[in-house]
Amino acid sequence: MKTIQVLTSGIFALGLVLPLAADEKVKRTPSPKGAKVYIVTPKDGRTFKKGKVKVVFGLSGMGICPAGITAAGGQPLPNTGHHHLLVNAAKMPALDKPLPADQPNTVKHFGGGQTEVVLDLKPGKHTLQLVFADHAHVPHNPPVVSKPITITVK
Repeated sequence: MKTIQVLTSGIFALGLVLPLAADEKVKRTPSPKGAKVYIVTPKDGRTFKKGKVKVVFGLSGMGICPAGITAAGGQPLPNTGHHHLLVNAAKMPALDKPLPADQPNTVKHFGGGQTEVVLDLKPGKHTLQLVFADHAHVPHNPPVVSKPITITVK
């Protein structure tokens, strides 16, 4: 019983601290010149008859590394990161702090190093855009961001 209380208290405290940390500006990991992230599929303007849409992420000039993985001393592994997919985001999130974790329908995190996802989208127009970020979910400097694409589900 005491273990559950301690665990619950720890989770509650973490819930209070993480939003504060997200408001802090942090040191950004440099991205190499020419690094690009892009959506391989679907193509911009495509229409789907059903809501299941496979999105494949593309990357050049950098490598994939799961979130939380660092070099000795806690330094980020150079030229690496993981994908985040913005789905119908009204605006680009701040690029000088960790991408928000409290907006799972808008900012999808792929901290395991995933390079594709199947989205279940409702009928209508949808905008998709990738943001590549470092081990701590902070976009690189300069940011590595794809062009947004728009798709339609009938």
